[in-house]
Formats: sequence, C-alpha cells, structure tokens
Amino acid sequence: MDRLTAVKVLLDVAQTESFTATSERLDISRPMVTRNVEAVENWLGARLLQRTTRKVSLTSVGEQMLPELQRWVEQALLIEENLMPKQSLQGFVRISVSMSFGFSMLMPALQQFRQQYPGIKIDIDAQDRAVDMVSERIDLAIRTTNDPDPALVGRCFAICHSKLVASPEYLASHPEIAHPTDLTKHRCLGYKNFGRHVWQLTKGEQKHDVEVSCDISANEATVLLHGSIAGLGVSMQPEYLADEKIARGELNWVLPDWQLTSLKMYLLYPSRKHLAHPVRALIDFLVQYFKMD
Repeated sequence: MDRLTAVKVLLDVAQTESFTATSERLDISRPMVTRNVEAVENWLGARLLQRTTRKVSLTSVGEQMLPELQRWVEQALLIEENLMPKQSLQGFVRISVSMSFGFSMLMPALQQFRQQYPGIKIDIDAQDRAVDMVSERIDLAIRTTNDPDPALVGRCFAICHSKLVASPEYLASHPEIAHPTDLTKHRCLGYKNFGRHVWQLTKGEQKHDVEVSCDISANEATVLLHGSIAGLGVSMQPEYLADEKIARGELNWVLPDWQLTSLKMYLLYPSRKHLAHPVRALIDFLVQYFKMD
C-alpha cells in the first residue's frame, strides 16, 4: 500500500474525527479508510487513533506523531508538485462560492484553469452562506468580506468594488437622488447577510452612513440585481455584475461621484497543512488570474 496515500488518509481522519466522514470526503470506501489507517499504524508500530462507537481521537502517541506526519506529507507533496507536469496532475476540488461570483467570474477563470489542468475535476457549491468546510467536504471557499473567519487560512486575491444602481424607469418616476441622504426617501433592496441596511458612501473628505429602508431583502446579489432591473428600487451591486447592465442601459449608476466601501475577496481553506495538489494548484492559479494591481 502507498505509504503517502495511507498517511494522508490518517491525517484526514484525525481532522474529521470520523472514518465515515473521511470516506465521504475522500470518496473512498470506509473499509479502505480503515486499511489505510491500519497500514500506517503497522508501519510505525504504534496505535495512533483511538476508536470508539461515538468518536475517533488521537492516542498520546498519535498526538506526538501528528506534526511529524504532517511535515512529511507536505515535503512529499512539494517534491511531487515540483516534478509533476501540469497536464498529468489529477484530483478533485470542491468549491463553495456565491452564485453571482460563480457564474460571472469563476467560470471564465475555470475555463483557463481546465486548459492547464485537464485532470482536475471541480465540484461547485453555489451558495452565499457560511459553511462548515470539514463536515460539508469543502476544499476551498470564495468569500467577499473584510472580516474573514480567523479559524480558516485566508488569502486575499481581489478587491470587490460596488455601485448603487436602479432602472431608468424607476429613477424617472421617483425624486432625484443627488445626495446620499436622498436615499432615505427611496425604496431600496437590501442584502440581508450584512445585517442592518447601512450604506457607507464617501466623496473626498465627506462621509455618510445612510440607513436605508428595504422592503425587499435577499441573500444573493443576482436576485437584487434583477429586482432593480424590474424597477423595484435601488440596490448595491458588485461592479462585476453592475457594469454590464449599465453598459446595456438596463440600469443607471446612482450617485456616481460617491464611492461605496470596497470589500476584499478571499480564498479560504481549513489549513496550509496537508493541502492537496489540486487545491494548491487552483489557489495559485486564481491568485494569478485575478492578480491585483
């Protein structure tokens, strides 16, 4: 049995604390998980995992050996990565991403990624919510936030700029919006994951935090985008969604002289340790693809 593979399986069990979870996460049978773990224990001549009907945990020897096994795997993976041609790299990566970024930005990036790495398969979970990356078997999450989860490794790869938009029909039939405070007189569409609907706008030294009234809210930007196109009111949209609709005349840019707070975009993953080749390759590719000026 391949010792490297066996150790990788054992490390995953140590993280998930479940043979079943590792079986599902790595897409191998539960008996195969057991055989890999036993192979490592036989190789090292020590019991590394304590099995009970409820939980799997590290033995005292396992706790001592875990850092050494992690370093050994990392070094082996680095050597393989340096020697392995891109075309021959194979594996599977499960990504969690918002629907809006997924279809508008990620899919074009993956088209190029797949040209370089045809052997890597991608599974996309398109939901804009916090996920338990271990239990839901997520390898990489893409999130827009200025406050990433400190329990995860976060790598900033882009800046998300936003605009306020509304349909020409809505603006023609409602009072003019010439100043941020005018927004309080308008129907607005809110992104409920941000909590209170406070839009922060700046223009030079001027700053305004405007709490707007949102009769309609949603947890996905594309829903609000089409709400604005339908004339339901003003919404805040990432430029990667708004700019095309503005160029086509479906939406107008509201308060173009004022800037909304920008957010960072992060690639989030559970740990730098035991990072699989395909995941590492995708992270490095996305950082380069969306390279910030």
